[in-house]
Amino acid sequence: MWRAIIGHMAISAAKAYSTATADLAEFQSRIGLARTQGHYYAALLGLRSYDALRIYAIVRKGLSYSTFEHLQRNTSISAQALAELTDIPTRTLTRRKAEGRLGPEESDRLLRIARVFGRTLELFEGNIDSARTWLATDQTALGGLAPFELVKTDVGANEVEQLIGRLEFGIPA
Repeated sequence: MWRAIIGHMAISAAKAYSTATADLAEFQSRIGLARTQGHYYAALLGLRSYDALRIYAIVRKGLSYSTFEHLQRNTSISAQALAELTDIPTRTLTRRKAEGRLGPEESDRLLRIARVFGRTLELFEGNIDSARTWLATDQTALGGLAPFELVKTDVGANEVEQLIGRLEFGIPA
């Protein structure tokens, strides 16, 4: 009974905060159904494969530039801010747009941002504004840094994800 109530609340929240993008709606529907296991955050990039090995192969080849645009649109983060988070200089990003593909390292960093944003969306039951605000706000449990600062490195992203896990289970930060 309790699981059904929680699932029902999550569905309502996801619908209340959904936007017009199909990628975000796909991810939010997973939150509403409590089916976020796996790599469904890849939907924020416009990917439709959620298998870890398939995603690995795609990242090693380099994500298409459109995945950058998908993530930007789905998170409402400006292109400049997203480029800073992924540590891609403006001129390089312009070149990648013309080439149509990101490099493997850039792809990995973009995927990391999508993963952390996806975990934060789960925490806030699909509310994109709350997720974005939390990621941009200094957190005492993260040494007074904003999660967006920490996601620039893998070790920092891991700390953010651990904090999200603690918050999900009501463990004091």
